[in-house]
Amino acid sequence: MINKQRQVTALAVTFCLLTAAPVLAATPKPKVSAPTKAQIAAAQAAENAKAAAAAAASNKLASAQNVLEQLTTTANQTHARLKSAQGALAVAVSQANLATAHAALTQGAVQEANRTIGRMANNAYIMGGGFTTLNSVLEANGPQDLIDRLSTLNQVGASDSVALSRYKSALVVAKAAQAAATTAKIAQANATAKVAIAKREADAAQSAQASAVAKLKAEQVLLIAELSKARNFRITLQQQLAMSQLEEANSNTAAKTRGQAKIWPDRGFKGRSTIRSTDLIRTAAVAFARAQVLARKPYVWGAQGPRSFDCSGLVYASYKAAGLGYPNWSRLNAALYFVDTQRVPLANLVPGDLLFYSYDGSVQNIHHITIYAGNGMMWEANSTRTGLLFSSMYSVSGLMPSGGRV
Repeated sequence: MINKQRQVTALAVTFCLLTAAPVLAATPKPKVSAPTKAQIAAAQAAENAKAAAAAAASNKLASAQNVLEQLTTTANQTHARLKSAQGALAVAVSQANLATAHAALTQGAVQEANRTIGRMANNAYIMGGGFTTLNSVLEANGPQDLIDRLSTLNQVGASDSVALSRYKSALVVAKAAQAAATTAKIAQANATAKVAIAKREADAAQSAQASAVAKLKAEQVLLIAELSKARNFRITLQQQLAMSQLEEANSNTAAKTRGQAKIWPDRGFKGRSTIRSTDLIRTAAVAFARAQVLARKPYVWGAQGPRSFDCSGLVYASYKAAGLGYPNWSRLNAALYFVDTQRVPLANLVPGDLLFYSYDGSVQNIHHITIYAGNGMMWEANSTRTGLLFSSMYSVSGLMPSGGRV
């Protein structure tokens, strides 16, 4: 009974291979088999160009920061001038107020002197004639009257002299005080104008600084993004080249290695404890891989579509097309995909799980990866010689004892 079941399984596998044969028979032989020296040189040149762009971006950022520092200095200087002008204005206002108050006082003294002069003139008019000693003597009505007149004349003469002197002094002081008040007012007006100018300059410098800061911050964000992009491009390029070369070297070694087991014994290798995919994602990944094989696309080392693929490139492109993209799912080589997937016994495989092949049963020497299609079949980018295939999971020697669920 067991032999009969094996015969049926073998017939089913043979039938699948025969039905796929007409599709694969016309697969064109790829023109590119592996990265050439020219391609590697071009990749290096691209990396150098990115490095130069990163250096230029760094210099540009440093220059922009210098501009920002200069604007900050200008803003500080204009604010300092504004503060100085405001201080000068305060002094001018104080001096103008003092001068005005002093002018008012001197004006009061002038007015008092005017009143004194007026009283003296009025007394002179009442007494008649003039204030001369001769008139007083001639018009006296006796000795006592003469004594009284001379006494009054002396008093009036003394008051008149003092009053006139005070009046003249008051006029001089008042004139000087008024001039000082006028000068203080002019100084106050000039200080006010300087404050207004300094404030406009400070506001303009502050506005320019704020605008420059915003511009430089935006520019800095852009430059950092460009630097990150250049760095990621260089790292990705180097990684893809290294992974492709390692996978190619392992594949070449596998082609020359004799006595490989069909399935290696389980050595207890572990993988991820969780999965990222769903049934829908795995189904979509299988459909994408099937479409690439049926489109007879060629095998090219390091390629991940859309025109050509290598084995791990087909896996990456299939799951990316299914919606599982970076950073959740990145372009790795076959060995790293083994480590980055959950271990699944071969008896429990479902379509979309990954199959791995090693020429000595170790993880580091895994050289091939495929997508399980169901019923013991797989979609694969096989080699530069055979291209992309729909084949039996046992058609390649060195099958690892467990698959990987994404």
